[in-house]
Amino acid sequence: MARLSRSEMQQRNRARVLEAAREEFGDKGFRDAKVDTIAAAAELTRGAVYSNFPSKRALYLAVLASDAAAVPEPDGPPGRAPSTAAQALAALARGRLARLPLAVDEHRGPVRLASGLEQEIAADERLRTPFAQLQALNAIVVGLALEQTLRRREDRRMVRVAETALTLLQGAARLAVAAPGFGEPFTVVRACEHLADADLDDAWTEPAFAAYAPAPRPVDEPWQAPVVDDALRGNQVTFSGDGLVVVLGLHRLEAFEHVVRAAPPGTEITAAVVTADRHEAGMLARLVVTELASALRPIFPTLLPPGLRIVLDEDGALAAAAGVASVSDMTEAGVRLAGGRVVARADGWGAAHAIGAAR
Repeated sequence: MARLSRSEMQQRNRARVLEAAREEFGDKGFRDAKVDTIAAAAELTRGAVYSNFPSKRALYLAVLASDAAAVPEPDGPPGRAPSTAAQALAALARGRLARLPLAVDEHRGPVRLASGLEQEIAADERLRTPFAQLQALNAIVVGLALEQTLRRREDRRMVRVAETALTLLQGAARLAVAAPGFGEPFTVVRACEHLADADLDDAWTEPAFAAYAPAPRPVDEPWQAPVVDDALRGNQVTFSGDGLVVVLGLHRLEAFEHVVRAAPPGTEITAAVVTADRHEAGMLARLVVTELASALRPIFPTLLPPGLRIVLDEDGALAAAAGVASVSDMTEAGVRLAGGRVVARADGWGAAHAIGAAR
């Protein structure tokens, strides 16, 4: 039998730790789970567990993110894309609610595994702002997808509708864990459906800081496109050589909408999501974005503008290609590509809007 390389051994140990942790967290919940028990089940030392995952919470988030990525695609050919925002919201609600427990005896395994997530986020201020920004990114993506159902009929921002629907579904998920059996899922679906016509006074206005945002600097630099994946669609990103690349830390994710609204329709926009804490905050980002993508793909197979991509840039490859060598949760930078070269660059607060608005 061939001897495993160091990399192969690390991958095998990591997989064993994840499997053992999944069982322990699913059986006891996050708070009562023991790292020593996980190490013993994986037939590794406690030190070997921490060499792969620097904290118990990092291991917990890694298990949740791994499970989110393993959700199978729907069987059969893709269904017909919804033709109205109401249909899309109803489909999103049905998909989310179908995963929730409906009775007390269903509270085990995956349900118990995920039940401690919000408590852990609330307990650590380092995760609260990234989580809030990730929820804002979710609403922006869902809102943009909903807006595609309105094209050629009306020009309407749908992000507040998306925020309200996601808030309703998040509340339903929490009650399903804390008060199983409470509420009628079909009523929640209908409520989400009716939100499509709600007048929430939602209109996009240019950010107040736009007048003070850093002006893009003309440059002429080579562009070496890295190999990265679009977290929304699950496929490799193909750069045309024209468009925008923005690098956003986990405290600046709302700036994704700034660049989308400022750029001309049809612009190819790729957002690199970065963080200085890749083990906890970064894994939380992977979990939240992956869950959103798996919920959206069966509903919006073609409605999301094809030129909008989100990359979970955990190794910083896309940020480095864009000239951002050091990243933090407050990073905001952007470059404009033309003819396969970088022709403009902006950095700092407001850079996403500035690079999108520059002509």
